[in-house]
Amino acid sequence: MSKVVKFGGSSLASAEQFKKVGNIILSDRDRRYVVPSAPGKRFGGDTKVTDMLYACYDMAEAGRDFEKALSNIEERYREIIEGLELSVSLEGEFQAIRENFRNRAGSNYAASRGEYLNGIILAAYLDFTFIDAAEVICFDQEGVFDQDRTNKLLAPRLAACDYAVIPGFYGAMPDGTVKTFSRGGSDITGSIVARAAQADVYENWTDVSGFLVADPGIIKNPKRIDVITYRELRELSYMGAGVLHEDSIFPVRQDNIPINIRNTNAPEDSGTWIVGSTCQKSKYVITGIAGKKGFCCVNIEKDQMNSEIGFGRKVLGAFEENGVSFEHIPSGIDTLTVFVHQDEFMDKEQKVASCLYRVAKPDAIEIEADLALIAVVGRGMKSTRGTAGRIFSALAHANVNVKMIDQGSSELNIIIGVANDDFETAIKAIYDIFVLTNL
Repeated sequence: MSKVVKFGGSSLASAEQFKKVGNIILSDRDRRYVVPSAPGKRFGGDTKVTDMLYACYDMAEAGRDFEKALSNIEERYREIIEGLELSVSLEGEFQAIRENFRNRAGSNYAASRGEYLNGIILAAYLDFTFIDAAEVICFDQEGVFDQDRTNKLLAPRLAACDYAVIPGFYGAMPDGTVKTFSRGGSDITGSIVARAAQADVYENWTDVSGFLVADPGIIKNPKRIDVITYRELRELSYMGAGVLHEDSIFPVRQDNIPINIRNTNAPEDSGTWIVGSTCQKSKYVITGIAGKKGFCCVNIEKDQMNSEIGFGRKVLGAFEENGVSFEHIPSGIDTLTVFVHQDEFMDKEQKVASCLYRVAKPDAIEIEADLALIAVVGRGMKSTRGTAGRIFSALAHANVNVKMIDQGSSELNIIIGVANDDFETAIKAIYDIFVLTNL
């Protein structure tokens, strides 16, 4: 049995948290490869080390004195080392960081140092081998992750050591320049390591006991999801469910390696299992609810649009020409609606409208802003009749006006558009009808 374990920033924010992590890892000898994040917040008003590094580098790039800011970061790590009673010294590492900041090594390099330094400390604490991610996680010349080259380098390095720590979040370009994933990218590193190690399980440890059916900021004490499929997770993560980085699914999905979301502060909880497929039925018709605010819809009307070959291509071409991506495209016989991110579209709306009139020659265009999209996701919906009807009934009862509904052919998810102001009310209504009353 082989397990890859990733620990988030809150799990490694202090010496006390490090000790919890150490106990978890050493309690199971199958936990062979560890991927740490940078130290997160220790308390409510605290600052994450990654944010401290970004701010420090901004000062260096602007030619300002950044010594005090860097000393504050060094002090965070000194507290952890002293709390763990280690003899590790990071003095040389911070001197290298200081010189690289002065030489404008780049914000990617700056941000990566949080994970790098935490990895050194954790490896020393566990007495594991330290593997610098810059040596084994590869990006191509365009900055795109190179899975094949990474596997060729990483797999033999892991096979050569029984236990290792590989920092998350970063790798390197062909010329050695440090390159990071997007924020939360340590999840991706964990997935990459799991695939290279051909692990049996990828455990992702954080500060919650798994995925919840809905956002706890909207629903009080929402139910936990015990088992969820990769496809369901992909839908929920994309729509804002933030426990796991949405791109972390792809490497392990290729080899069908299950992910187990666990809680560092409650290691006895079984958490949520993320799997390729399962015969286990969810407790409810739906698996989860997630959503985002801040969308616009562009409604395009044209008589006999349905019989005009290439009309959809012309419409989407107008958005592409102006660098605007789309989210959903519900359509009727003489109408086609394009949902886009409001902040991306606002400054370009007139350019897009002019382009649409030029290439698609619509009869009318209407634009509506301040909309939210809600995804209702669940493998159980496919075998349950009337799911959409129940959603409509719940929303009508809550006096929520539905602007759009879109259901994919897989019947895995239903996307609903509502006004921003109705977002929380809509989620509460859907949760109530499917979970609290469990119809």
